[in-house]
Order: sequence, then C-alpha cells, then structure tokens
Amino acid sequence: MNSATKDLPDPNVQTETRTIKPLRFLLPLLASGLLSTAFADAVKDREGAVRKDKADMQNDSRWIYNDWQKGFAEAKRTGKPLLIVLRCVPCLSCMGLDASVLTSTNLMPLLDQFVCVRLINANAIELAKLQFDYDLSFSTLFFNGDGTLYGRYGSWSHQKDPQEKTTVGYQRSLEAALAIHTAYPVNKAALVGKQGGPTPFATPIEIPLLAGRYKRDLDWEGKVVGSCVHCHQIGDAYRSYYRDAGKPLPNDLIYPMPMPDTVGVTLEPDHIAKVKSVAPGSIAAKAGVQAGDDVTMLGGQLLLSIADFAWALHRAADTATVSAKVRRGGKDVALLLELPTGWRTKSDISRRVGTWPMRAMAFGGMSLVDLSDSDRATRGLANDKLALHVKGLGQYGKHAAAKNAGFQKDDVLLELNGKSTRITEGELIGQLLQQTKPGEKLKATVLRGDKRVELLLPMQ
Repeated sequence: MNSATKDLPDPNVQTETRTIKPLRFLLPLLASGLLSTAFADAVKDREGAVRKDKADMQNDSRWIYNDWQKGFAEAKRTGKPLLIVLRCVPCLSCMGLDASVLTSTNLMPLLDQFVCVRLINANAIELAKLQFDYDLSFSTLFFNGDGTLYGRYGSWSHQKDPQEKTTVGYQRSLEAALAIHTAYPVNKAALVGKQGGPTPFATPIEIPLLAGRYKRDLDWEGKVVGSCVHCHQIGDAYRSYYRDAGKPLPNDLIYPMPMPDTVGVTLEPDHIAKVKSVAPGSIAAKAGVQAGDDVTMLGGQLLLSIADFAWALHRAADTATVSAKVRRGGKDVALLLELPTGWRTKSDISRRVGTWPMRAMAFGGMSLVDLSDSDRATRGLANDKLALHVKGLGQYGKHAAAKNAGFQKDDVLLELNGKSTRITEGELIGQLLQQTKPGEKLKATVLRGDKRVELLLPMQ
C-alpha cells in the first residue's frame, strides 16, 4: 500500500478480527451527523445505481468493465498505455467528473489512445500494484502494459463538489501520460519512485478486517453493494490491523497522500502542477518556489497531476530533503524542499473518510475543531493552549465511547493525558495512535459552559 506497510506485523499473528459491512459502518456516522457531506451524500438507490452502471458499461466498446487483469493483457497486446478508472458508483462525490470522463467529446480522442478500464470495487485489486489515494471516490492510474506505473490522477476539488464537471486538468494528465508512454523506456529511471511499495497482503480481502466478509467477486445475484469493498476500507483495514496488534500507526497511514498545501503550495486545479500561490514562511517558500512555477519533477519523479505531487510527498521520509524541478520563464530551475521532523502532521486530514475510524480509536467518536483566536478570547482561553471544541459526538458502537464516558457536544478539551499545548485535531490523532494502546484511559479536562470537568477518555 505504501512505504510503511512493509513493517506491518506478521499476517499470521492471531489478532482480534473485526468485520464491517459498508452500510453498517456508515449508518451510525450518518445518524450521528458526523460524516462530512462530501462523503455521506449518495444516490438514493445504491443497488440500482451499481446495476445500471454495469448495464450501461459492460458492452461499451471503449471501456473494459471491472477487469483490470484483462486491461493489462490488452495493453500488452496493443502496445497502448493502460488507463484504470476506480469509481465508487453510489457515491455522489466526483459524479460530475465521472460523467464527463464517460461522455466528453473533448476527451474521447485521447481516451481512444489508451486501453481503458472501469473498476467499481476494490475486492481483488493487487495491492502492490494499485496504490492511490484510497479516500477518493474517483481515481485514475496510468500504466505501461508491462506493469510500470506512469502516474496517478485524483481530484479533491471534484470530491468536495459533486457538480464540478471540468475535465481540463484530467485532459492535461491524459496528455502527459501519453507523452511519458511515447518516451518510455528511456524515462524509466524517473518513474521508479512512482511505483507502489511492498505490501503484506496480496489483496484487500486478505486483510483481517475484511477477510471472511467479502469475496473476490461481487454478488450480482444478491445485494451487490453489500458485497463491495470500498477503496477507503483498504486504509481502514490497515490501520485496524496495526491498532489491533498493539502497534503504533505509521505516519503515512495517519496522514496519507499529503496535499501540496502541507508544504505551503496551492496548485492550479486545471493544470498538472502549476503553482497558484506560496504561503509565506512555508517549506516551499524557503525552498524558493514561486507563484507561476510549473513543477515538473518532485522527489526525482515526473509529475502528470496534483495527485502525483501528493504521492511524492507520501513517499518522502518523516525528515527529508526532497529535490524539485520547476519550469520558470522558459528555464528549468532546481530546488530543494527541506522537510523538518513533524512536517507530515501538518497535513489536513479533517475531511478524509479514513479519519472517522481513527476518531473512534483516539477520541471515542468525537469530532474536534481547534477554537479560533477570537473564540478563545471570548472564553478567556490562551492562544498557545489546547482548546479543541467538540463539534460532533458519535452515538453508536465505538463512536459512542466518548459519549458513554461523559463527554458532551460543545465541550472544549483543555488538557489530555497531562498535555495542554495547542495542536490541531489531526496532530492529536497522530500522537494518540502512536503513543497509546487500546484499553487505556486518559485523564481529560474539558470546559463545559463556565465549569471545568474531569473525565476519562477511553482509547480503542
């Protein structure tokens, strides 16, 4: 899955196995109001949507339906590059982009230069080969027929806005993938870092959280949606595997695929990796990145999308010097990004669906938001101290642990386990999942109205 999973515990070690059906996993979060709108919104008839997708696509002359192995075989036979779209059909996120990719006349001449595969479930994907941002409901991987990965595409702007239909950025990624294919294998050295890392399991259905519940193939004769492994469940299963074994979670599982703003860069959404702005004093600013730069390489890797930028950061060490090449004023400029210890914890994971199970592990189902300086002033709280507002409180299962321990919505967490320094929710999640084990109870102080209340927060 990523650079960390090679250190996973021996898969033969017996650990408590928990199995969850997708809808059973989602319903408590939906009912509690915790799940973000971008992820929670789904079509009303999920079964009907999946079956209609199959009816519409399985005989489409351009697309190979739900068979990535056949796609590789066809790419080898024809010499064309392979394009694999991974799509969660019932999810409304990225629906506009998905429809545009299937119907846009501007994209069709480009798509016809690829062997195109549409993959709608992750049950039996090869984890060592198909590694991408598992929290997105629409992703694309570009391959050579020999298995060499050219790059990734994934859009958080489309994920957040289901109606966003623009395909300009996607078109540029297609063009870039074709250019890489034309130059292959001369450019193979610049693709090494883009390949997936080692994994302890061959497929998702071998990971304990999913094993025994799901089969390789979808149940088209029964409840097809309930038989589907959703992409986000891969990350969930890996994190549960670590947690159940009493192992600290690696940073790149807690903070996967860091977005460019983690290092202080905002990229233009309709370009491959064109810098829109640079945050003053950020890692990128210190490296000399400027607005208007086209980032062509990062970490020695050719870029064909913003997702490629995120992948290069994903594979970077927790303390590292990462090389970059930008095109500026018609010239190539070499830069170095110095990633200090803890850089990855600045990644915003608040909207990731994979964060919800981690909130159960670390917070007992609470959703926490750092109070603004103005809110702190109103409440008489210092700007440098911990003040995380309980915005949401789970009501069911493991997401109800905090509620059952006495925490209430609108509490403000002031101290936890003797620590009271100001940090974000994401940073605190990382600390707790690396420094605690399930079963521990941490002393907590919350502000409730004008009173301070002492509680015990259970780790799960």
